Amino acid sequence: MVIFLKKTLIFFSFLLILLTGCGKYTVKDAEKDLEKKIKNLKGYNLYGEMEIKNNDDVYKYDVDVIYKKSDKFRVSLKNKTNNHEQIILKNSDGVYVLTPSLNKSFKFQSDWPYNNSQVYLLQTLLSDIQNDKDKKFKSTNSNFIFTTKVNYPNNSDLVCQKIYFDKNLNPVKVEVLNEDDDVLITMNFKKADLNANFKDNKFSLDGNMKVSKDINEVKTVSKIDEEVYPMYIPKNTKLTNKETVSLDKGERVIMTFEGDKPFLLVEQTASVVPDNSTISVDGNPYQMATSVAAVSDNMVSWINNGIEYYVVGNNLSEKELISVASSIAVMPTSK
Repeated sequence: MVIFLKKTLIFFSFLLILLTGCGKYTVKDAEKDLEKKIKNLKGYNLYGEMEIKNNDDVYKYDVDVIYKKSDKFRVSLKNKTNNHEQIILKNSDGVYVLTPSLNKSFKFQSDWPYNNSQVYLLQTLLSDIQNDKDKKFKSTNSNFIFTTKVNYPNNSDLVCQKIYFDKNLNPVKVEVLNEDDDVLITMNFKKADLNANFKDNKFSLDGNMKVSKDINEVKTVSKIDEEVYPMYIPKNTKLTNKETVSLDKGERVIMTFEGDKPFLLVEQTASVVPDNSTISVDGNPYQMATSVAAVSDNMVSWINNGIEYYVVGNNLSEKELISVASSIAVMPTSK
């Protein structure tokens, strides 16, 4: 009798394990369903708020993303502190970073957005999930959560991310963390329309420059009230000269740093050009704390609070250029 009861218990335990196992939604299931969902999309519209933490400072952006099948993207990033809008645009002609209020744009021959992680694009989130063989997966009452490595080549502080989807695999939130598990970037999705359909003109350069310029107020300054200096300077390099030059509509400050890693820092009052001006760059867009920068082999340039910045150095690596630029971008630009 005892033997019979033991066998019966073992049988029912085994049966329970089988039944429980059959109903479990695994990481492979979630990845497969997510891939199918994203690849079948004709277009989507995502809207939300992104926060970037830099030491004790927090920078917030309204983010509006539209996508059309065949690799067309438009990402509007509006800094909530100064209402400065920039647009990252990808169409059949290339990749652009637009500053519509100044009639200026940069054009890149770039693999963006696939050359590094992006917290606001479904395709790159899927790519990060697929490329991490050691990813973790968790199912809660309301969310599926992937934890993956990230690909930010010029920012070694960012090491992993948590990607939250609802039970229908719609994006909810992305958190990017450092090695101490501090969250440095957060993307909260407030809207996710995965049935959106857009015409090609939504991704045209001229159309985006005109529409965004009409919506956003043009704000420029005529004087640099206070020059800012990099908080990071390469070892054995120091400021040796500073020159202020008057312009027709403003001024320019040129700082020369000499030593083992010489470079120039140029700060210039931004001005609106009469016609759309596009500058070709052999490089990539880069999201700094305060704005989207244009990064090439020997230069980083960006606009913040009416000031254009340029860090130029032939002997600095791309990572070093960005380190110098990022240490300037978090500083105030006026009294």
